Order: sequence, then C-alpha cells, then structure tokens
Amino acid sequence: MNDIKGASAVQREPFFDPRQMRGRPGLEPTGVVAGPVALALCEAGQALALAGGPLAFTHMRFGNELLAVADLRRRAEQAGMGGDETLALRLEALSCPRAPLAGLALSGRGARTRIMGVCNVTPDSFSDGGDHADPGAAIAFARGMAEAGADIIDVGGESTRPGALPVSHTEELDRVLPVVEALAADGLTVSIDTRHADVMRAAIAAGATIVNDVAALTEPGALEAVAQSNVSVILMHMRGTPETMQARPAYEDVVQDVFDWLADRVQACHIAGISHDRIVIDPGFGFGKTVEHNAALLAQLARFHGLGCALAVGLSRKSFIGAWTGEKDPKARLPGSLAAAISAAARGAQIVRVHDVAQTRAALAVWRKGAGLSV
Repeated sequence: MNDIKGASAVQREPFFDPRQMRGRPGLEPTGVVAGPVALALCEAGQALALAGGPLAFTHMRFGNELLAVADLRRRAEQAGMGGDETLALRLEALSCPRAPLAGLALSGRGARTRIMGVCNVTPDSFSDGGDHADPGAAIAFARGMAEAGADIIDVGGESTRPGALPVSHTEELDRVLPVVEALAADGLTVSIDTRHADVMRAAIAAGATIVNDVAALTEPGALEAVAQSNVSVILMHMRGTPETMQARPAYEDVVQDVFDWLADRVQACHIAGISHDRIVIDPGFGFGKTVEHNAALLAQLARFHGLGCALAVGLSRKSFIGAWTGEKDPKARLPGSLAAAISAAARGAQIVRVHDVAQTRAALAVWRKGAGLSV
C-alpha cells in the first residue's frame, strides 16, 4: 500500500480493480480532521489522507468494527504478508489523491470544494424550470454564476425531475448548444448534463470538457462518445428512468447497492478505455431514492471514496431537504441546501452541484475557515 505521509500527496493512477471493492463490508472513514491537525496526525501515522487531502481520517468503520487507522494498517500489512492485498488496496483507494477535473485541483493541500452551478435551459425543471429557457437568458445567468464563484457551469436541456418525460434530441441540442458555445468561448469550464450520445458529441465539439450523465453512460453510444474524446465524466446512480425512478424504490442496502452499481460503471469505463483520472462518481441523491435512502447516503457518503474516484453530489433544493425542513417551495430551501453542501464537503466531496452559487461559496468559505483550511 502506498504510504501517505501527509494530508496530501502527489496524484497518481490507482492500481486496483473496482470490482474488488464490490460486495465487501463497508469501509467508512470517520474521525475526519482538517488543517494542521490533519497534517500532524498523518505524519505520526495516526491518520490517512481522505482522497489525497486536505481532509484526513483517524478511524474506520469496518463492517461492525470501529478501528483506528494505525490498527487497520497493521491488519492490512498482516493480510498482505499472507498474500491478501485486498484491504491494503481498499485503503489505497480511500486515501490516494484524485486527479484534477478539467484542470481544477481536487486533492492536496490548498484544494477546495468545487462549485458546479446549475444552468437548466428547460421549461420544466423542478425548481427553476422556465427561469432561463431562452438561450440568451441562460448565457447571462451562467455568466453571473461564474462571477459569483462557480468553478463549473452545468448546462442541461432535458429535465430529469421525477416523472419528467424525455424531449427530442433535436430540441435538447437547440437548447444547449448556443449556451455551451458562448460559455466555452468565454473560457469557462462547461459540463453538459445529458444522457444522450449525440448531444454529448455535439456539446464536446462546442467546448464542453465534462459530461454529467444521470444514466452513467448506460444509454446507447454514450460510453463510446466519452471514450472517443478526452473529456471527464460524472457517473451518477439512478434507479430506473426519470419517469419511473420514484415508483417505490427499494434496496437491500442502499449504500452498498449504490456503491456496487457505481463500481460496475467505473469498470465499464475502464474497459471502454476511459482512464480512471477522468471519472467522477455521484450517488444520485433523489434519483430513485426515498427520504430515508437519501439520509443513509449522506450519513455514509465517505464510503464512496473507496472507489478511488472524485466524488460529486447534487443536493441543492431537493425534495428530501423539504421533507426534513418542512419547506415545500424548492426555491425556499436555501438554508437546508447550504447545510447539505457543508455536510457533504465535511465528508470529502470534491464537487457540489448547486443552484445558489454565491451563498454556497460563502457558506463553504466559513466552514473551511472554521476547519483550519485556507479559504
């Protein structure tokens, strides 16, 4: 196992097979620390970097056990001497640095949670449908988000809210391409939020450098569209389709089931020729999950670092936040959305997808300062 001596380390390609992580007892980092304390504990061998830092963890839930990092490392070394490197590889996946995303640093000392601003060019998205349905309005809105601190602008032309019906690919392209072209010409980092291979290809040609796919490249041709490019991809878990995903979703163990499904998609990307450093995973909050499922995923979010990929989350304004706060209007769920973003960042999420960029940036800056990290 790579011996990480600080709360940050130099990024390199992980050497594990994601399928080795499937079906194993969960490894959940706990005792997360930050700042000078994290560095000191890592140097003393009492903590490991979480996804390369700047956070680190001192303990791990391993099945039903709670073990200190030092004890877990000894267990991994003993298993390795017997020829079983599985635990060492799993610790490596949790602690190794993540590659930059479209040139944006995600790991190491000084890295910060990246903000992906939502730009829906749709009439029917769940919280902002119709607000920027005209490409000109969407371009102006996206430029405002960039000025407010968005690191990435996520442009989508098809609503994926529960019960949403698909639109034609021609209509989706007409909505998103003018926006992608204009923002890319501004030098902004643009992601295209789509499930469809032809939309991916056209958006990449127009300047998008990230594909954000709620279907995790399972639609026909999508895997090949990304593999034949040099862009990064966000693989999101969704049960069913937007039309069906909230029809009584059920899991044996939602965290393990989502983890295993994403492991399979990461492996599919590897087989297709998409290198690990281009892959980001997203558990898919609200996509085929009940309120209780979302609560479990957020509480155990750090487990997903075990796939060795950067971790993105989309929590902003979602209905489970309304269930927890009693707020029915999605646009009035800002306090809960900010709390959710901080909760995810405190578990090492590198990317938060949000509607309220300026407010999220301010909330994260205060959290970072309080955690002893640079703002």
